[in-house]
Amino acid sequence: MNNRLLAGLTALSACISNFAIAGDKNNAHLVIPTLSSPAKIDGVLDESQWQQAAVTTLNYEVRPAENQPAPVETEARIFATDTSIFVSFIARDHNPSEIRANVRARDKIFGDDLVGLKFDTFNDSRLAYNFFVNPYGAQSDSIENELTGQESDAWDGIWYSAATQVEDGYRVEIELPLSLFNFDDSLDKQQWGFEFVRYYPRDNNHRLSSLPQDRNNSCLLCQLGVAEGLTNAKQSSGLQITPSLVGARFQERNAHPKTDWQNSNDIEIGTDIRWAITPSTLLNATINPDFSQVEADAGQLNINTTFTLFVNEKRPFFLDNKDYFDTQKNFLHTRNIAAPDYGVKLTSKVDQHTAGLLVAQDSVTNFIVPGNLGSKVVSLNEDSMNIAGRYRYDVSENLSIGTLLTIKDSEEYHNYLLSGDVKYQPTEKDTFKIQFAGSQTQYPTNLRERFRCNKSEVFNGFDSCEAHLRSSIDGNFTGNFYRFSYNHNRRNWSAFAIYENISDDFRADLGFMTRADYNKLVVGGDYKWFLDDNFFHTIRLHGDWDITHSESGELLERESQAFIDFDGDFQSRLKFGVVSRTAVGLRKNNSTLKIKGNTDYFDETDLFFRGQFDPNSDMTLGLTLMYEKEIDYANNQLGKKLRLNPDFAWDITDRLSIDVEYENTRFNVEGGRLFTANLLDFRLNWQFTVESFLRVSSIYKHIKRDPNLYKYSERHAKFSNINNEVLYGYKLNPLSVFYLGYSDGHIANDDVDSLLQTDRRLFMKISYAFVM
Repeated sequence: MNNRLLAGLTALSACISNFAIAGDKNNAHLVIPTLSSPAKIDGVLDESQWQQAAVTTLNYEVRPAENQPAPVETEARIFATDTSIFVSFIARDHNPSEIRANVRARDKIFGDDLVGLKFDTFNDSRLAYNFFVNPYGAQSDSIENELTGQESDAWDGIWYSAATQVEDGYRVEIELPLSLFNFDDSLDKQQWGFEFVRYYPRDNNHRLSSLPQDRNNSCLLCQLGVAEGLTNAKQSSGLQITPSLVGARFQERNAHPKTDWQNSNDIEIGTDIRWAITPSTLLNATINPDFSQVEADAGQLNINTTFTLFVNEKRPFFLDNKDYFDTQKNFLHTRNIAAPDYGVKLTSKVDQHTAGLLVAQDSVTNFIVPGNLGSKVVSLNEDSMNIAGRYRYDVSENLSIGTLLTIKDSEEYHNYLLSGDVKYQPTEKDTFKIQFAGSQTQYPTNLRERFRCNKSEVFNGFDSCEAHLRSSIDGNFTGNFYRFSYNHNRRNWSAFAIYENISDDFRADLGFMTRADYNKLVVGGDYKWFLDDNFFHTIRLHGDWDITHSESGELLERESQAFIDFDGDFQSRLKFGVVSRTAVGLRKNNSTLKIKGNTDYFDETDLFFRGQFDPNSDMTLGLTLMYEKEIDYANNQLGKKLRLNPDFAWDITDRLSIDVEYENTRFNVEGGRLFTANLLDFRLNWQFTVESFLRVSSIYKHIKRDPNLYKYSERHAKFSNINNEVLYGYKLNPLSVFYLGYSDGHIANDDVDSLLQTDRRLFMKISYAFVM
């Protein structure tokens, strides 16, 4: 394994080219003065330093209006000391009683009035730090990645803010320690891309900016202004040591037959280390880490689907500088690292070079066996070593090339992947992306026996033998992947084309890849109307067509879809759409992976509607309706599905809020109702202060089936479960926390008449970040 890793890393190469500065002084320009003393972060703005700060105003509304005069006045000031950047906002309002603000948890403030800024510290249009604050001083931060087009709030920095509400609006003060940022401190003077932003939610959520935006340019980070200054700025060591203590008591029992409670206790002591070795190189390390989830995952209905469901990553060690590892395809999904004993991560950006290395020892081995009609999750009870290495070279403002290496290795199993990717923007309207990869895999000899499979049967529904056949490979096997995409974006219209091919033996086991043995072509585009002084200010019409084959050329799916959506007053959005699809059912003969002559094709149709609006400043209402002619994968026939999905969010007070989402799915086939499935996800949050909260969540599932309508398998007539959690938290900052919580689970089925408690857990976590 080490030899392969070394060979993969030494094979990386980069060319040398002139590197273009991305920010444009013509868009906006300011000089940040360096002062000798800091400001007190209290939201009052009475220090003399603010009189010496650089001043700018947010004169443009860039959304929904297009570079029109801002409807309210906003002034921003900025200066620096040797260790921090200080920013203040004076956000004036004609009707301050209409300000929308709540005492909220970190990263939960969008929808409120906000002010903030973004910094591209290398001024290369690749990554930007975003910081926002609401009128109560609650914070949100994120990383914006131009390569993937994504913005992630998973990153949490330690910074400081305060706000006060006054007669003509509100005031905000922010301190951003230089240790937050990756930047080149060898320069005498910094040149950072920047933008000051205000969100002003009234009839619409108006986005106000210190600079205009060109809607003909698809690259937003290329349009930042340039902030000069921070003369001879140096970072501290940026060393953070965060010891933690986690304790839990578990109780479990079987429901049928009902058994006595089995008790277990667990106490873990761990340490996280975060060290800025240089201003642009960060080391993260964790020993005996706490990877417990302190917030329940969103509820999902896993019914009538043959593919594995996606679950987001929430664990801080994996989230810090996660963007350094991102590629166009999700070849690194760290939820596959389930229970690590230790982890080390090194990320660095020097000039045009961006690199990351992740190493984690896992006490289990989890991966997905993908196919073209379904996938299965495998968990091996053995240790595994997990390694990911990413390198990107930004040849110029318009061209980036990169590579990614992943390794997952245990005693009788391994998966190695090496990928290359290119992003090229010859004009501000055109973007080409290419990614290709190869993999080598070896499965344990007994893996195929893990999948329930009787190849003598003719079609057995969900118990398909695809995973058995995909894993019945002796020795090493190799596969390949490639993906091409092109996007053309203009102010009013866009067009795109994507071609993706994954061979039958390609595996990306450290990523989230549920499908293999297919190639897919997608073409489409949309047209936008921007309307002034209308209830609906933006209308978008979209359409696309795609076709998918197996590697041997057998048709898997052909699909056309179109939808139209409207954005308007009351922060409303309406979406209507239709999908027409020809899709293949499951294999009739389980002894082969053949498609042609071994499956039936079905004509599916989807009609869908999504509506959402804010009837007032405290409430959001949403509704999704779907009517579908869809394959019944349990019986390999066409059925009719009706899905009703209302959701509701209400800020009862500025500290107490609830979020409720309900889903009801009814599936009819010839002969009657196959199943009715219900999902209720309820969340209550009481935010006592910006730092402390009490959260209650409950996720209830209920499925009722007609067993007589299942031709090839036996099913329970009913199944229910409910999972509850009560959590108290105090967060001095993202790393210094105290949690105390309780959770439990209940189930019911044909053998258990009413909901019976089968597990319960009491847990506590204490951690404190020592910043040096």
